[in-house]
Amino acid sequence: MFDRRRHRGSEIWKFSMKSMGFWAIVLMTLGLAGPSPASDVPNRREEPPNRYDWSFAGVFGRYDKAQMRRGFKVYKEVCASCHSIKMLAFRNLSEPGGPELPVADVAALAASYKVKDGPNAAGEYFERPGRPSDRFPPPFANEQAARAAFAGNYPPDMSVLAKARGYSRGFPLFLFDALPGFSYQEHGVDYIVSLMEGYADPPPETDLPAGQFYDPYMPGRRIGMPPPLADGVVAYDDGYPQTIDQYAKDVAAFLMWSAEPHLENRKKIGRGVVSFLIVFAALLYFTKRKIWANVEH
Repeated sequence: MFDRRRHRGSEIWKFSMKSMGFWAIVLMTLGLAGPSPASDVPNRREEPPNRYDWSFAGVFGRYDKAQMRRGFKVYKEVCASCHSIKMLAFRNLSEPGGPELPVADVAALAASYKVKDGPNAAGEYFERPGRPSDRFPPPFANEQAARAAFAGNYPPDMSVLAKARGYSRGFPLFLFDALPGFSYQEHGVDYIVSLMEGYADPPPETDLPAGQFYDPYMPGRRIGMPPPLADGVVAYDDGYPQTIDQYAKDVAAFLMWSAEPHLENRKKIGRGVVSFLIVFAALLYFTKRKIWANVEH
């Protein structure tokens, strides 16, 4: 015989479990389900990066070519001794949408590098002056050589660093980041600037291993790279301040272009597509009104 009370109790139990699962997901999404394990450890969870204004932000954003030229100078004189940009070719520096350096300057820059090539007719590899079509050679022959030079630390390649670094902005801003055209895409450059400006003396209760430095914006709040920037370390010819803050913003903007060199074209195409869709939707609406205006409903 069918037991209605037992069946109803089973249905109530299933509904309750579904409701609990739903609210658990909501609480986890909003960050109200409790602190993460990392937050229980004092001085270990990194600080969220500061937010900065960028010329390339937004739908109508464009790169500041003068800023990218300064940023490349900072990279070349400070960062290139440790970090590679192996996905970037010399000729990219003269292409539209980038720093747009003169072609002659790019050729001279490429020739100042030694590039490994070959094999030749004898089956041997050799070094030759770089050409504009070559990619930037890395400062170390391989990862093992880089780690040996930096006590086991590996300086990452910077080609796409500005797009590879990101962070969660929390509720409700993460809702907007899920929408095309409204998302904040400058996480990486904010992170780079905050990291380079964030070096500080560690708190008294912080125990740093030898060769490590304290930076609250780095995961774990410690980093193996010594402070790379100092006021006046790079000379600017355009009158801009020669400060850590300016250096950090300029090199971050250059790295953003390195990671996304076609950003301006992408945004231009996107604006055209959205404009077409708006006009097309308007035409469809008025066409529908015209066709069905004299039809009784």
